Amino acid sequence: MITIIGVRFRRAGKIYYFEPAGFEIHQGDHVIVETARGVEYGAVVLSPREVPDDKVIQPLKPVIRLATPEDDFIEQKNKEKEKDAFHICQEKILKHGLDMKLLDCEYTFDNNKVLFYFTADGRIDFRELVKDLAAVFKTRIELRQIGVRDETKIIGGVGICGRPLCCYTHLSEFMPVSIKMAKEQNLSLNPTKISGVCGRLMCCLKHEEEAYEELNSRLPNIGDFVTTHDGLRGEVSSVSVLKQLVKVIVVLEDDVKEVREFKVTDLRFKPKRKKERVKIDDELRELEMLEHSDNKHLD
Repeated sequence: MITIIGVRFRRAGKIYYFEPAGFEIHQGDHVIVETARGVEYGAVVLSPREVPDDKVIQPLKPVIRLATPEDDFIEQKNKEKEKDAFHICQEKILKHGLDMKLLDCEYTFDNNKVLFYFTADGRIDFRELVKDLAAVFKTRIELRQIGVRDETKIIGGVGICGRPLCCYTHLSEFMPVSIKMAKEQNLSLNPTKISGVCGRLMCCLKHEEEAYEELNSRLPNIGDFVTTHDGLRGEVSSVSVLKQLVKVIVVLEDDVKEVREFKVTDLRFKPKRKKERVKIDDELRELEMLEHSDNKHLD
């Protein structure tokens, strides 16, 4: 077992592990740590805890120190400098006539590097822009092209559910989302209904996927024949996944057909075989192509 703390450097950003190095650290504290980008100021989101050695990539870098009031002041000044740097970079982009959209600017804590995040439809030759920025800021410059999902994570917004976007508020890393998840949850396959503000499939499709897979595995398929608890046999016409109810067309006396609703526990049927990969029909294939066609090189 190894003792770690979890540190974030951006709102809803990825959590990185560090060694507490003997400091008394609590969730919500700020610490100074060394990263691949240099010395950074981060917020502790996971208090010290022990985890198995194979759950982290070792060796872990130790915490340099708990943030002091001076460190807090430097971080605040960096945030103010980032606003000025953002406007300067925008002016330089217009000057060079580059077709790119600047999204964010970030100083490393030790001011050894300034990072600019942008989106563009293709590759951008920004070598002259970097030279101009380096002459202004007198430090290392990094321009990083990101995809539409990362753009939305930085800007934020409100989803069709009426709540702030998952990626902006709490989602540390993007999860792979597929059309199959929408189909599993019996949602409309209309791209406008299942796509987020970024134009990609909504991340929340992944949140309930495991629950729907478990619930669907207990239900018969529409069209299957089942036997009810009172001995009637019929064909499944519809299912309610969350309520675990099944509507069955049963045959009564004199060949009279009637639709009745049963709890799935009151039915007998052949359990579903282990899920096999279903061939995607033309509608699904078209939606998959729509999902991945834009900015392939960005995502």
